[in-house]
Parts: sequence; structure tokens; C-alpha cells
Amino acid sequence: MEKIIEVVSIKQVKKSLPKKYQSTFEEGLPVVKSPGVVVEFLQKMIGDEDRENFMVIGLDIKNRIVSVHRAHVGSLNASLVHPRELFKSLILNNCASVIFAHNHPSGNCWESPEDLDVTKRLVEAGNLIGIDVLDHLIVSDTDFNSLAQKGMM
Repeated sequence: MEKIIEVVSIKQVKKSLPKKYQSTFEEGLPVVKSPGVVVEFLQKMIGDEDRENFMVIGLDIKNRIVSVHRAHVGSLNASLVHPRELFKSLILNNCASVIFAHNHPSGNCWESPEDLDVTKRLVEAGNLIGIDVLDHLIVSDTDFNSLAQKGMM
């Protein structure tokens, strides 16, 4: 019996942001100088979701947002993520750095021990492959928490 070798190609399909989110970034690709630049956008996009959504926001070398990827939708209080799935879109988009974010459907944006563990693993993975993890944001529709601002990264 002959062995078959599969030829694989990877193609990224780019889509525009839905119109309801575009108003946040009316002036084109925003330069991220603080969490506030992306928090309003994230609150509109996932702040009121009823399950945890894990977002990957890729930035170029000038800290401009170049990609937004909803990497995982979890349960009411958990989102199981693995670095290989989260960094894939960043590598495909030639990103220099990343901001990870997820929502807490409860509205409480305090970090859990699991949030801190995931952040530590993501920072380590980013260091290994050369993509800087700038922040891990936790958002609700009215509040947010920046692990970088709290010195937890």
C-alpha cells in the first residue's frame, strides 16, 4: 500500500470589522499607548456576552492594531485556551506584540488564579517565539482590569 503525503496550504481570510465596531477606530489603525485604546472596543464586542470570549489583538512594530481574533468562546465562567491556538493568528499576521483579553460575564473584572496562570504561560510562550505580550485585559460591559497596569505580568 502506498503512503500518501498530504500537501497543506494555509490561507488567511481577512474580513472587515462589523460596522457597529468600526466607529471605535474611525481614524484607521490606532496606536496602542494604554489599555483604554482597546477597552471601549472590547466592551462593545464582548463586554455583555453571556459566556467567556477570549480575544487576541495583534499589533505591529509601531503598536498599531492589525488583527483582532476571537480565539475561543467558553462557558459561563471559563475559557480553556492554549498558546498554540492563540499565537497562530499572530504569526500569520506578522505581529510584533499582542494584547490578550477576555470577558467575565459576571461583570466582576477581578483576576482569578486561573487568569494569572494562563497569563504566565502566554508570556512565556510569547518570549519563546518573539512576540511580546503587552497586556491581558479582563472586561465587562462597564469595567475592565489590566494585569499589566497592576504589575501582574
